Amino acid sequence: MTSQISRRSFVYAAAVGAPAILGAQDKAGTKRPILGEGEHRYEAIHDWGELPSHIRFGNTHGVVGDSQGHIYIEHTVNATSQSADTIVVFDEKGKFVTSWGKQFKGGAHGLYIRKEGSTEYLYICDHLHGMVTKRTLKGEEVFTLGYPAESEAYKIAADRSRPVYRPTNLAVAANGDVYVGDGYGSSYINQYNSQAQYIRTFGGLGKELGQLSTPHGIWMDTRAPEPVLQVADRSNHRIQTFSLDGKPLAVSGGVKSPCYFHQRGDMLVVPDLSARVTLLDRNNQVIIHLGDGGDGWRELRTKERSAFIPGQFICPHGAWFDRDGDIFVAEYVEVGRVTKLRKLS
Repeated sequence: MTSQISRRSFVYAAAVGAPAILGAQDKAGTKRPILGEGEHRYEAIHDWGELPSHIRFGNTHGVVGDSQGHIYIEHTVNATSQSADTIVVFDEKGKFVTSWGKQFKGGAHGLYIRKEGSTEYLYICDHLHGMVTKRTLKGEEVFTLGYPAESEAYKIAADRSRPVYRPTNLAVAANGDVYVGDGYGSSYINQYNSQAQYIRTFGGLGKELGQLSTPHGIWMDTRAPEPVLQVADRSNHRIQTFSLDGKPLAVSGGVKSPCYFHQRGDMLVVPDLSARVTLLDRNNQVIIHLGDGGDGWRELRTKERSAFIPGQFICPHGAWFDRDGDIFVAEYVEVGRVTKLRKLS
């Protein structure tokens, strides 16, 4: 897939709370926009990755990278796509390698990768089919978690009604415990051990400390001496921090509609559905916002690619640091968009 770049040249002046987008395109439209400033400058390579003709992206929800430099993109599948595969794999240069995951069409949402011993595994949250599954990098099933009926919070009522369960993302602790955010369901977090056995449920819908509203993304934060869970409390427009046994510790701001996290050293990258990508320091304080596209994202996300403005994000949904410190961003737009932010400084 090649980048479609407007011929209109642009330079955004720096403003308070909105870092400059530098490096306007030249007249031939060949220059890529530069986002950020100071030590955090990135060249924005939109529509990264060469899709084969039989695959067309739907909403691009997740992105992760393995130890070999392969990049895995998770998407919902476009209605015009010949292939229903939801996991698309590229090499580090953006060349197509393989694809799989037809069974997650329409529901592929959360994507996490973890090395366990000498083997790497993908964890997938499918909100449409209400399941979480652990897979090899080739898509072979290790285990699958369905409706959390073991939890009192999800008990089926006498009239056979039951709380909604639509998991959006997950995190895994060093001991293999799995924490699943029920972001589109009942706003709980469900914890399991490495053998997929239920441990506990915490959170639940609300605005108070310890309560959540759309816990969309979740991350095992190892920046402090003791690991904690960072939760993208999206509809409460905040990040909430929990201990590994589910006790609320703190809330932090600087985000609008946080979707997920990835960590590199002391820094977290946060894809924010409200049209920007945010970098946070080890205290969850904002370092910089990148590519802020403003308030028009709701309309733009259903448009064709020609309407997208280079250097501006629309709906960042997933983000991942690669081994070089570059950032990959997957966006919740109906034609899909993956951007590589190549670190310049």
